[in-house]
Amino acid sequence: MAKKKPAATPAKKTRVKLSPRDEKTMQALVSLADGVVDAATKRRDPYVDIPSRTLSNVKYSPRKGILEMGNGKNRRQLFDLSQAKAYMRTMLVASGCKRLLDEGKTTSLRGLFYMLKHTIEGSKENTFDDQNECDTIIEDAEVLLTSIREELHLYAENRGAMVGAITFTDKGDTIDCSRMGSGGYAIPSIVEPDVIVLDRKRCDAQFILHVEKGTVWQRFNEDRFWEKHNCILTHGSGQPPRGVRRMLHRLHNELKLPLYCVLDNDPWGYYIYSVIKQGSINLAFESQRMAIPEAKYLGLRSIDYDRCDLSEGVKIALTDTDRKRAKQVAKYPWFEKKRPWQAEIQRMLKNDFKLEVESLISKDISYVTETYVPERLEAKDWLD
Repeated sequence: MAKKKPAATPAKKTRVKLSPRDEKTMQALVSLADGVVDAATKRRDPYVDIPSRTLSNVKYSPRKGILEMGNGKNRRQLFDLSQAKAYMRTMLVASGCKRLLDEGKTTSLRGLFYMLKHTIEGSKENTFDDQNECDTIIEDAEVLLTSIREELHLYAENRGAMVGAITFTDKGDTIDCSRMGSGGYAIPSIVEPDVIVLDRKRCDAQFILHVEKGTVWQRFNEDRFWEKHNCILTHGSGQPPRGVRRMLHRLHNELKLPLYCVLDNDPWGYYIYSVIKQGSINLAFESQRMAIPEAKYLGLRSIDYDRCDLSEGVKIALTDTDRKRAKQVAKYPWFEKKRPWQAEIQRMLKNDFKLEVESLISKDISYVTETYVPERLEAKDWLD
């Protein structure tokens, strides 16, 4: 009779050497867990105080030119029935992120959702029922641990591209952005220094031109605007995701490149510029690593309908939502006392229509790349 083979011994996982950034994140995760153990040992109700991600807890620093988070916090307790599930989910997300760091791996937001989603034993309750529930807790974990999700080894879908006179390394691979073809280099979600290494000696660009949409970016790329004007050309598919904002911040601050934004002439274009320049409410705790107070708004402008002699057909009538949003933007502290911005917004409201950057195609298919932007740059005609 054949002898039974001994059961295979599970392979031991090699301990991953943590980077200095990962060490800091791991320390925050372990400290969070230690707090739970300490509370249990002392027979106390475990809780966490999560900084409030609301407008009322965000303030604008005129000195720094960025949004900052205030001191307001919301307490989340295990023994409060109304908060127990949220508390459990917070610890579940933290444990999932620790596992990622332990294994030296990253996953998408969707991936973490499936890592953590299961039915709780002895009940019909799921840990998470949908992605939005998990995403909200991830945002809570970020502010609780003072770590952006990229430091928790989480990434989102890539949205945004880059091309231009710069070469850098991405996880050891050399990326020459002047040889990226028609699609450009897809800006990843995680662009931290341990992943992407920038070197001023390998950058010949003199500035960054950020355009709102990929369709407009394609026009600039096809016309090789970046080559003719010696710049880096980026887009963020509308509202730029964190990876794009972080990349712009690094290019601006580490390589000392000025940033100019070509956005639609509408309240949403103004808002996108605001987020790039001052930061956002949800990420106010990370404005210092994402906001670019020196960013300039290059266009499109409310005066361009007349200045560029555009046709009647390019007008898009403002909706009630547009008007309401424009008035909200005008009251932002960083716009409120700037006369040029107040005049810009009032002119758009008086026009009662908005303009997309693509409207310049009505003049000529390459008017935006060959005339509009070069003239604005030459004249230093921008809003700050």
